[in-house]
Amino acid sequence: MDRRTFLVRSVAASAFSGFKLPAAVLPAQPKQPSKEHNAGDESFNAVVDFRYSPSTFQSTFCFPDDPKKSLVGEHGDLRYDFPNDKFAAIDQFGTIVEFTLGGMRRDTLKRQWLESPETPIVHTLIERPAATFELITFATQREGEGRVDNVLMEVRSKGGPVDVTPLVRIRSCKSYQLAPASGAVIQVLSGSDASPWMYCIAPHQTQGDPFWRLEEGGYEFNLAHGIATKDQAVRYFFRLPQSNGASAPDLAIDPESLLSETRAWWKSWHAFGGSVHWSLPEKKGEFLTACARNIQQAREVKDSRLVFQVGPTVYRGLWIVDGNFLLEAARYLGYDKEADAGLLAEWHNQLPSGQVVGGGGGEHWKDTAIAMFTLVRACELKQDWSLLRQLAPEVGRAIDFLIGLRDTARKGDSTNGRYGLLAPGFPDGGIGGIRSEFTNTVWALAGLKAIVEANEKLNLPEIAKAAQFYRELRAAFDQAAKREMVRDPRGFSYLPMLMHDDPALQTANAWERPRPQSAQWALSHAIFPGNVFAKNDPIVLGHIALMQACTREDIPAETGWLWHDAVWNYNAAFVAQVYLWAGLRPWAHRTFTGFLNHASPLYAWREEQPLQNALVGESWGDMPHNWASAECIRYLRHMLVLEDGQKLRLLEGIMEPDLRARLPFTLTDTPTRFGRVSIALEPGAGRAWKGHFVRKEGSVPESVEIRTILAPGLRLGRVEGASFHSAPGGIASIDPAAQEWTATWEL
Repeated sequence: MDRRTFLVRSVAASAFSGFKLPAAVLPAQPKQPSKEHNAGDESFNAVVDFRYSPSTFQSTFCFPDDPKKSLVGEHGDLRYDFPNDKFAAIDQFGTIVEFTLGGMRRDTLKRQWLESPETPIVHTLIERPAATFELITFATQREGEGRVDNVLMEVRSKGGPVDVTPLVRIRSCKSYQLAPASGAVIQVLSGSDASPWMYCIAPHQTQGDPFWRLEEGGYEFNLAHGIATKDQAVRYFFRLPQSNGASAPDLAIDPESLLSETRAWWKSWHAFGGSVHWSLPEKKGEFLTACARNIQQAREVKDSRLVFQVGPTVYRGLWIVDGNFLLEAARYLGYDKEADAGLLAEWHNQLPSGQVVGGGGGEHWKDTAIAMFTLVRACELKQDWSLLRQLAPEVGRAIDFLIGLRDTARKGDSTNGRYGLLAPGFPDGGIGGIRSEFTNTVWALAGLKAIVEANEKLNLPEIAKAAQFYRELRAAFDQAAKREMVRDPRGFSYLPMLMHDDPALQTANAWERPRPQSAQWALSHAIFPGNVFAKNDPIVLGHIALMQACTREDIPAETGWLWHDAVWNYNAAFVAQVYLWAGLRPWAHRTFTGFLNHASPLYAWREEQPLQNALVGESWGDMPHNWASAECIRYLRHMLVLEDGQKLRLLEGIMEPDLRARLPFTLTDTPTRFGRVSIALEPGAGRAWKGHFVRKEGSVPESVEIRTILAPGLRLGRVEGASFHSAPGGIASIDPAAQEWTATWEL
């Protein structure tokens, strides 16, 4: 089923009877968790061990901004020719190249790993009864030969000498043929133009002739056999050119020399740009580096514009909401110039009507407001408002478009129109079709609020109309939300993203209804980073209770397109940051750790996947899905430096398990709306910890806050360089005007 068909079939939603949700819609819950209780109990796993990794996964091994998005599967297979169609299925590759051995028994995957988080040289270890073979997959970009995908196959015996015959399966509808052997080199030609497509380089001591045959679904290619021992591997090397018109790759070069070149290139690569630098210990540091690489590998220059793409296959394009978080993550990494280019690429998609359209489609009205939010956030982080001044006419037209949506809806008979909200639109995140819904309006509130607050300083006439529109839309939303709140049988009230009288809500079969938590993603964003609501707002409290109630495998479940026994992986990071903002630190830590544990061992995420013990469902979405990479980076940054409106909260996400290894956390020159901030948390004498803070020139925040208890038993003893006082909730408020100070926590 393609994405469009899936969305069309997903328009059914749960029926609300008198604003009370039927019990048939609800998942079984052993108990209603409190805000703090279950997050820290014995059922929570605080170790990152990939225990919820997807059973099937793929990884990029190309270079940054590489137009050849080469992918390797979990068994070392190469995946090519994904359709240039955003509605293609996730596994709709036109060509798959599998490497195995002849003989009896199936391959058993032992493990797959990267050489390091920053070096995408992928090792895959496969076991057979009498031998093991390792596939080493990597990309090269050498002068003269261009981009080449390379696979080195090393076969070792478990005991005495064994004969081995490598076998290559090419699953493809394309036509291929075998060229005559030239010494140890055999060419596979592309049938369309008889050009070399793959070079197979066998060791000179092999015997016998290669065997090529057509089989169902493609071709099978048996190479000449060699002899492997326990101490001496037999090696076969495969080179697949990716650059059209380039010279033939060097077929005499030692694979180890090529590997050394690739290692040296990635060693010179930097995860961070400008003056920004991070240093995080253990798994968090590994994920940070890998996610920075994932994002760069997915980027691409299209029509002379740098586009921060979400993934290499299904989402290989520009998506406005994904882009908001990708661009913020890019700035957190120090890629300011590249983020500016990505922002301008988004606004290049503005239509004459004022609407900004990306991969979400025309009825994803929220994209127009999100583009405004992205623009304001960029200017905040740059401490430079020239981009907003430059784009003020475009922003004015965007506001007019949103006003027109509201006014047109008022003239109709939709529920949205009667409430005075934006016209019915596409909710996304688990609910398809054009619906009476809240997601477009809540994101519009976040975008308008950001513009209004920015214009209080700038006084740009083109965008002054945003203030009145925001007040009107907010008042309409508040009235609608009061009427649409649902009392859940589990003891809390929440705001569903679908209106109660949506005509499609009468589906008799409960299996075909979305979950109560479906499409809540936009509300998460409006809460944080949108800052549309106060922490004690019933909408916030209900959203948090709903997310806690649906937690399985340590993250919210059934929140996306897969409604049954499944998780939308990076949605967990949205919710973790809502928890962090709300002060629910144990829940934030639990949920973010669960998010990390749903990654593959190569530090990448599938968009959605079944629960580990599920007997229903499928995998869904791109991989690596780099909105997930961006959310990982954003949480790690907010764990150390969290902007809460005009407050600056430091080390909010640091928990006791983070301190056990007694390794430092450092973040240098991270951009904030208050200027660039540096924070270093380092072990001190005995069991003490010291936090050193520096803020460069910028606006002074209302307050700067740290926790008085960093971990059980570790209490704030002193602050040098600034005055401070204790505030409610275990908070120490530091003099916000102080630009440098050191805090010490002691036993």
